[in-house]
Amino acid sequence: MANSSLDQLSQGVQDAIENELGEQDSKSITSVNSHDDALEVVFEGGSSGRRRKASLAHHPPMASRPDNGRRTTACIVHSLIQKTDGLPVKDLSQSYEGLAQERRLDKDPHAQADETQHSRLLTKKEISDMAFGIRELSKKLSQIRLKLKVRNIFILGKAHDEALIVNSRETTDWLLTKDAAYNVYVEQTLEANKIFDATGLLEKNPSYHGRLKYWTNEMCAQKPQMFDIVLALGGDGTVLYASWLFQRIVPPTIAFSLGSLGFLTKFDYELYPQSLSTAFSDGITVSLRIRFEATVMRSSDRDDKSRDLVEELIGEEAEDHHTHKPDGTYNILNEVVVDRGPNPTMSSIELFGDDEHFTTVQADGICVSTPTGSTAYNLAAGGSLCHPDNPVVLVTAICAHTLSFRPVILPDTIVLRCGVPYDARTSSWASFDGRERVELKPGDYVTVSASRFPFPSVVPMRGVRGAGLGWIESISEKLAWNSRQKQKAFKEWDE
Repeated sequence: MANSSLDQLSQGVQDAIENELGEQDSKSITSVNSHDDALEVVFEGGSSGRRRKASLAHHPPMASRPDNGRRTTACIVHSLIQKTDGLPVKDLSQSYEGLAQERRLDKDPHAQADETQHSRLLTKKEISDMAFGIRELSKKLSQIRLKLKVRNIFILGKAHDEALIVNSRETTDWLLTKDAAYNVYVEQTLEANKIFDATGLLEKNPSYHGRLKYWTNEMCAQKPQMFDIVLALGGDGTVLYASWLFQRIVPPTIAFSLGSLGFLTKFDYELYPQSLSTAFSDGITVSLRIRFEATVMRSSDRDDKSRDLVEELIGEEAEDHHTHKPDGTYNILNEVVVDRGPNPTMSSIELFGDDEHFTTVQADGICVSTPTGSTAYNLAAGGSLCHPDNPVVLVTAICAHTLSFRPVILPDTIVLRCGVPYDARTSSWASFDGRERVELKPGDYVTVSASRFPFPSVVPMRGVRGAGLGWIESISEKLAWNSRQKQKAFKEWDE
């Protein structure tokens, strides 16, 4: 975010607070609906900065989707992050490539074919500005309460867990009874589920007809703005599932603890009526958890046995020669893992940071984690615990075949690339938050950088009943942090 954009954001938040409450404390409620125009994030900035041509790709012209008549969301977080580079994101299915090219074609419709080449990634400056802007926005959002105009409520639980299906039914029934204006969306598989008993719910109260609805994966991908809030019922895995469903814009998510560990679930399910009533009437406080964007880059030609991945990614190459092309992009909340998969031998992985070759990792794999994911696979692999507010990337080897490879903590403005060298004995496999496992053949690599789509997690206010544990409290309780018998004090001997 350029300095002018950050100033506009700061002024927008301040104006919203002053207009709503005058001289009152800035931690009071900010109304969403009356300040949509004042509150927005604009990612500006030039295209300065060098990017390797291995990250470039040709893309055919992509026309933007026509405007539609759907109402804009009442959620302030959507209005803040739905704009990128000064333009509204009309087609949420577009990746960075499409957004970048559409922007350039809008500026110059007569651009030549060479001009339509644009880095699949943002430049180094744009990534730095974007990460800084998200952190600044998160700080400001943590100081105000956002009052939502809730209409469409998304309930997410484990459809194969009988106990959680009962919880989903109970919550749905309570919401539909509480307000006749609420529309509640549950997973489509529950429509015919005997435990959920949708027919029994509709027979219980005829007013539920037309307000009990069902969501699908396609709906989450294509129309994320139609949901005002997400209720995640389960453990941390359920929150990760919400991140996977909403790959780009994510509705504010209230996570109720029904799992085992629960670093991301901040609300006690037993007190959900009080928690939801307070959230809908008095407002919510949102914490933006940064996510990473990971893109699989495929080698365009594997017939040349003399190719060198290091030379292709950081060396010089001809202007008209593009060595790799993108093949799938994922926004992740926890980690990207590149490992040996089903192969019996260890992986050989080349690790790059920006335009430098860091090292060749010979191990079972490598874990690139967000601060949020530091307590997950990263911790199990021996990585550092990291507070989620830290602007960092954690890199941890998995069972490295050397004692000298230590966990590394890097700034979140870096662009990491993990690739399989052309002379590797076997392929490696990449997974994204434990999903979408794909094979990386020799010559392929994965690019990891900060995502422009953060995850808005609703955090409880201090002292409110039903509030879960803070991060430090969770570490102490869930991991039995430094739990050991206390050392006895010395006893002085009296003569």
